Amino acid sequence: MQDRGAIDRTPGSPPPLSVAMSVYNGERFLAEAIDSIRAQTFGEFEFLILDDGSTDGTAAIIQAYAAKDSRIRPIIRENRGLVSSLNQLLAEARAPIVARMDADDIAHPDRFAKQMQFLADRPDHGVIGSWSRDMSEDGGPYVTMGYDHPVTHEEFLHNIRHGGPLLCHPAVMYRRDIVLQQGGYHAAFRHCEDLDLWLRLASVTKMANLPERLIRYRHYAGQVSKRHATEQQIGAAIAYEAWRMRDAGKADPTADATSLPPIDALDAFFGETGVSARVRAAVTHGILHSPVALRDEGFEIMLDHVRSGGCRKGLWRTVARLAKLGEPGRALRLSSTLATALATS
Repeated sequence: MQDRGAIDRTPGSPPPLSVAMSVYNGERFLAEAIDSIRAQTFGEFEFLILDDGSTDGTAAIIQAYAAKDSRIRPIIRENRGLVSSLNQLLAEARAPIVARMDADDIAHPDRFAKQMQFLADRPDHGVIGSWSRDMSEDGGPYVTMGYDHPVTHEEFLHNIRHGGPLLCHPAVMYRRDIVLQQGGYHAAFRHCEDLDLWLRLASVTKMANLPERLIRYRHYAGQVSKRHATEQQIGAAIAYEAWRMRDAGKADPTADATSLPPIDALDAFFGETGVSARVRAAVTHGILHSPVALRDEGFEIMLDHVRSGGCRKGLWRTVARLAKLGEPGRALRLSSTLATALATS
């Protein structure tokens, strides 16, 4: 494949767009993801691909593509984690606009052209995403029950206040300076660093999504959202608590945090009663359909939520779900805890 869409610029001048991709052991889907970027109708970009210490053939794939496409800038180094990788990509990007991309997804050929045009037409918007089309591990159809992402900034703010999706991270394009001014991605929010960033950006710029499916988003057992479901739910719940503090004009204790405290310490951390209970409730109802979370520490958080008098909606069905997952002991513990809570309520 040739450097499609690339045009001559003054040597050393920055491109209008930087594409940022971090990869860790992504050899299985990487070539397909890279090909979808190289096939963009808007081709004037630099493509930064960071190999975060992979132990498979990822580095070799990146280097092979870099040898035949001058737009690709490989960064090969030891493992430091996704947040560190994303911030490094932001620091090394030379363009004023950055497009995110993941190594297991597929971008529509017109994605960059349409998002770049949107940002050119709307200087008051700092972030633009798009709707996504879900696909299975092998690229086939994948059915989800979720809602499409908000199209306008007003809808975006509504979803923050009332619950709902915000942005699909690998479909996002943003103005680099705005993200850097807000401190980039925060290390404390590992596995939900994007959500924390959107919540911080919402108060300083407008954000929206194009109502077109400009990325195919892959679902499979090995992705981060599946393997770290409980930690992701905890971080997300705390990120919303931090947003609520900022929205009320109060100090955000997570602003300089490098890690998040245990759930039981959140009331003291935020200086407000009820934060721990709200986070337990959010985590409990966020993991109801996650086999991984129901088998890890998420289950203990669920029990604590019930014992402390939290809402029990949907939890009896979770008893049956645990039994089907081959976890009869946990099913018995949950049903016993629910029965005790019912008898004492």
